[in-house]
Amino acid sequence: MHQKPPKSLLRKVGRAIADFDMIRHGDRVLLGVSGGKDSMGLLQILMHLKSYAPVRFQLGVITVDPEVEGFEPGALQPYYENLGVPYHYCRQPIMEQAKANMGRDSFCSYCSRMKRGIMYNTCRKHGYNVLALAQHLDDLAESLMMSMFHGGQLRTMKAHYLNDAGDVRIIRPLCYCRETQTAAFAAQAGLPVVPDSCPACFSAPTRREYMKQMLAREEKGNPHLFPNLLHAMKPIMDERPAE
Repeated sequence: MHQKPPKSLLRKVGRAIADFDMIRHGDRVLLGVSGGKDSMGLLQILMHLKSYAPVRFQLGVITVDPEVEGFEPGALQPYYENLGVPYHYCRQPIMEQAKANMGRDSFCSYCSRMKRGIMYNTCRKHGYNVLALAQHLDDLAESLMMSMFHGGQLRTMKAHYLNDAGDVRIIRPLCYCRETQTAAFAAQAGLPVVPDSCPACFSAPTRREYMKQMLAREEKGNPHLFPNLLHAMKPIMDERPAE
């Protein structure tokens, strides 16, 4: 049985889905699950909406395992099977491939691009037209700061957009939710979270981690920081494709 998410999370996800027209009648949605708190929480939310929302859609999940030592997301396969959700598990030695092929990319950007390609191909192979990702408001705010500080651009992750090939829509239903909310839900519901042990993420402080800490310091003196950032970002989050 899936865990009923708290109303605060359901309201924010429901509003984001409505505001950005994320899920439409008859959609086949594939959710990327790493086993982390955000994707595991979003799985529970989407399963709840699938049961109770007026819009009818189908849901499957995919894990891309980059074969990093100590990271074992495949161990959750029985959990997904018990939930009765179709599960697609793809293994690829991305860490090893990166050493030879990533060029001027960071490992994180190379890995992200490779994972995304695998997820798109799985969508095509199994007839999913929507890919759901579990980035939340904190992720979007950090991306905005990184883009402005290091790229000189007003950019962040999109809430809803079409991939370059034009055959898969990408949605981020947690875009109004705070990381503290997803963490609290995962802990309260006892979700079987798999810790991310990628050595590339922990070998050195990253720009994203620096932005996370900076925003946390600012929020202590400004409790409206994230609502203000969301208000500022909404025009550049919206790139929804036509029906």
